[in-house]
Amino acid sequence: MTISADRASADPAKGAAPRRPGSRPESRQESRPGNRPEGRPDRAPAPGGPLSPLGGQAPVLDPLAGVRAEGGPEFDVYLTGTVFLDIIFTGLDSAPVRGTESWARGMGSSPGGIANMATALARLGLRTTLAAAFGDDMYGEYCWEALSRGEGIDLGPSRTVPGWHSPVTVSMAYEGERTMVSHGHEAPPPEPPAPVCPVPAKAAVALLVPGRREEWLANAARSGSRVFADVGWDDTGRWDPSDLADLEHCEAFLPNAEEAMRYTRADCPRAAARALADRVPLAVVTMGEKGAYAADGRTGETAEVPAIVVEALDPTGAGDVFVAGFVAGTLADWPLADRLAFACLTSALSVQEFGGSLSAPGWREVAAWWQHVRAYDDQSRDTLRRYAFLDGLLPGAARPWPLRRAQPTLGFRGV
Repeated sequence: MTISADRASADPAKGAAPRRPGSRPESRQESRPGNRPEGRPDRAPAPGGPLSPLGGQAPVLDPLAGVRAEGGPEFDVYLTGTVFLDIIFTGLDSAPVRGTESWARGMGSSPGGIANMATALARLGLRTTLAAAFGDDMYGEYCWEALSRGEGIDLGPSRTVPGWHSPVTVSMAYEGERTMVSHGHEAPPPEPPAPVCPVPAKAAVALLVPGRREEWLANAARSGSRVFADVGWDDTGRWDPSDLADLEHCEAFLPNAEEAMRYTRADCPRAAARALADRVPLAVVTMGEKGAYAADGRTGETAEVPAIVVEALDPTGAGDVFVAGFVAGTLADWPLADRLAFACLTSALSVQEFGGSLSAPGWREVAAWWQHVRAYDDQSRDTLRRYAFLDGLLPGAARPWPLRRAQPTLGFRGV
C-alpha cells in the first residue's frame, strides 16, 4: 500500500474528522506551586538506555549537531495545543454497523493531539518543549509521564488543571482510513493570566485556525523562531485566504492537497503550492499516494517526492510525523528535496505501527528501513537513489532497547 502524509480529515468524500475541542494554545506561565502533582517531575529518567538532558531515552542521532551555535536557544522546537488520550482500535474489517457490536483484533492507548507531533520531533533528536494543559485525572497523569519520562519532552510551560478531565479520542482504523470520536472541554485559563510569550526556540509549530489570529505566534516570529504552520479543515466552507492572516509570520506552510487547492482555487496541488509560495516563503503540499510537492517562494526552487510503499496499519498521526520530519530537515539545513523525502519516509514508517504519538519512528527505525530496502527489491531503483543521502547520516540499525509503543491499557502494575 502506498502511504504519504495526508490526514484522514482532509478528504471531504470520506467526511472530515471531528475537530478536537479545546484547541486554543496554552500560553507560557511561570512555574508556581500546584502546577504539577506531587511526584510528577518533568525531567525524570526513563527505564532502559542512556538519558537525554531533558529526561527520557537519549536519541541516537542529533540532526542539528553540525549547526548548533554557542549561546543558542535551549530548545529546538516549541509547540502548544491540546493533549488527548487516544484509544485506537485496529483490525476492524469494516466500519461499525449501527445496532451491532464490533470486535477489534488490536487496541492501543497513547497520548494524542499535539502530543503526536511533540513525540515525533523528540524521537528525531530535536529538543522539544510543549505548553499544554493536563487533567489531574489518571489519563492526564499517564500522558504527562509518557511524554516527560518516556520521550524526554520538556513540560516546563505546561500545567495541571485541578478538576478538569482529560480530553479523549477513540480512533477506529479500517480499510486504510480512520474514524474518530472525541470528547473534551476547553481547559480553564490559568490564574493569574499568563503572558503570551512562548519559550525561546529555533522553531515553533502552529496549527492555524481559519479566521483566528494567535498573539503567541507573532511573538514567536518576532523573537527569531522559524514558524511552521499546518491548518485544519475549514468547517465553515469559506476557504477564504484572508482567514489565514497569520501566514505572514510563518516560514513554511504545510497543508494537504485538498486544503491547498480550496484556499488558492487552483486545479492541481502543484499549482496550489506555487500560489501559496507567494504568501509564505515555503509551501509544502502533501498529495496522498502521489507523495508531496514543495515550492520555495524565495528561490523559485521546487521539489516533488513520490510516496513510499508500505503496509499500513493505522494512519493516526501520520500528518504530524510528516511535519516533524520536514522541520528536522529544515533546521539541519538539508536540501529541499531531501527534507521532503525524509518527511515522506518518516510518515510512511509511522503508519506501520498503531497509536498516534507512539507510532512515530526514531533514527534506528529509519536506519533499519534503509538497510532493508538495500537488501531487498521491494522498492524501486529511483527510491534507492532518492534516499542515498541517508548513507552519510544514519547510525547502525541495531537497537539495544525498543521504542515505547501503544499498549491495550494505560500500564501494567509492576512494569
